[in-house]
Amino acid sequence: MNSVNATGASDERDQLLRARLTSLLEGVRPWDEQERAHLTEAVEWVAGGAPLYRVRKPDVPPVHLVSYFVVLDEKQGELLLVAHRKAGLWLPSGGHVEPMEDPWDTVVRECREELCIEAVPSAVAGGEPFFLTITQTRGQGRHTDVSLWYVLEAEVGSVVAFDEDEFSAIKWLSLSQVLAEPEDTLDPHMHRFTRKLMAAQSG
Repeated sequence: MNSVNATGASDERDQLLRARLTSLLEGVRPWDEQERAHLTEAVEWVAGGAPLYRVRKPDVPPVHLVSYFVVLDEKQGELLLVAHRKAGLWLPSGGHVEPMEDPWDTVVRECREELCIEAVPSAVAGGEPFFLTITQTRGQGRHTDVSLWYVLEAEVGSVVAFDEDEFSAIKWLSLSQVLAEPEDTLDPHMHRFTRKLMAAQSG
């Protein structure tokens, strides 16, 4: 009779997820030198064996994995931002990747919970991450988010509800309107993401 050691199975799962993450990161085409540096740092972080997932709010471990998803109405050329209560910023939707969870599964779960819609990959990058950032959060419990940014497709009128515990409001903006927003009111990489998205659409 064969028996499977639980620790061994967990280690194997961890190795598979690290290999999956490395593949995802290597598939992101860097937009600029900052993203290139972040990608290199993220690959080294994953390979180095450090814990990847948040296990206790808000900052244990101090560096952990996040899946962002930017909801885009491709026909109207507008994207959705949410007013995040704790961060005090306008951000894409998203959430922390749970232990042993694939980042895309995080997108699917959080999209239902936060925006009450199903996650539909956009034509920009499909179900793969489009952008990668490493960011230190603000306020209490400061920590570092390693964030995979996905792009989803949805029509402006399809988002009729949102998680009011996390967000105080939502708004749709054209890409040029996003770039006109003051940088200190947004995720610090939002302008860079938007320029990369504009380039991808025009290309």
